[in-house]
Amino acid sequence: MYPLLLVRYGELSLKGRNRKTFEDILLANMRSSLAGLPHGRITKTFGRIYLETNDNWAELAQRLQGVFGIVSVSPVLKRALDLEAIKEGASLVIQDTKGSTFKVEARRPNKAFPLTSPELCSTLGGHLLRGFPHLSVDVHDPDFILNVEIRQEGAFLYSQVIPSFGGLPAGSSGKGLLLLSGGIDSPIAGFLSMKRGVRIEGLHFYSYPFTSERSKTKVTELARLLAPYNARGSFKLWIAYFTEIQKALQKSSYPTLSITLMRRFMLRIATELAEREGALALITGDSLGQVASQTMESIHVINAVTTTPVFRPLIGMDKQEIIDLAMKIGTYETSILPYEDCCTVFVPKHPATKPRIEQVLQAEEELDVHGLVTEALAKTEVLLINR
Repeated sequence: MYPLLLVRYGELSLKGRNRKTFEDILLANMRSSLAGLPHGRITKTFGRIYLETNDNWAELAQRLQGVFGIVSVSPVLKRALDLEAIKEGASLVIQDTKGSTFKVEARRPNKAFPLTSPELCSTLGGHLLRGFPHLSVDVHDPDFILNVEIRQEGAFLYSQVIPSFGGLPAGSSGKGLLLLSGGIDSPIAGFLSMKRGVRIEGLHFYSYPFTSERSKTKVTELARLLAPYNARGSFKLWIAYFTEIQKALQKSSYPTLSITLMRRFMLRIATELAEREGALALITGDSLGQVASQTMESIHVINAVTTTPVFRPLIGMDKQEIIDLAMKIGTYETSILPYEDCCTVFVPKHPATKPRIEQVLQAEEELDVHGLVTEALAKTEVLLINR
């Protein structure tokens, strides 16, 4: 029925002379997303991308919904720039569309076509009313809209518009390193960063035997769920050795500062790994005021160990907003599995919510900070996860 998918993008059209670069990244991500599914050529014209289907447009459209940069997708019929051919195509689209009220919307970038947009709408509307007696016109609140685009390459007709996430193609804004725990928040921070064009790699802190092998498997699964949204559909996951740091913090004379000290260690390790891997920013799942380490005072003290920009996409979101998005993209059920990560195992009874930098520096004098960070990085392993 539909030999083509029409792929629309939004922000990319505003990129001026850089537009082609963004479009090429989007096309590469589309091809990676569609790997394993039969399809034909992908053709780019001004402001539009067309994908030749293979009687599987619904499956292809579902894959493309997860490609950042795409605003929406429509299964379309293509007809010659001939009024009778366009009428025939309109009748076929109507037969495949549910509803009893409709309107016609026409766009005519090709001004050489003899009918204006209002004339084409009127002509097709009359044709459909004569051919389908059960239909009536409702220009204010129709059950469906028959869309017609008259372009240089032909006439395109469709009634379905399948929304996607929009944003920028993942990989168009550079690389970032996501501190990926096993919780609900950090995967969503990664998702929202990818939506703004960031290609992400993940860094997880693993403290065996304080945390189980299942916690590591859980995070690997979260990385697998995020991979389809990432540039080229792949995800590099770093597993940092954190056990000795946890042991050292257990012996600290400042138990109320243990979470603050731990998060400072994490940012130190992440900063060195980011510099090594060419990542220009760190990404965390912090939401202001949600837990002790996410108060303004805690964030200020924790952030003091790095000059690398730290992105916090969730900073103004409440928990229910984060949960809703996690459920929408499919990470929620994995995130709530009861396998603790190193952030939750050693939470003190009364963690400091307003730590002072002087206290923290004094506490770190007891620790071999450089040696512990060096050991953690030396024992870090990496996994490459594909769709």
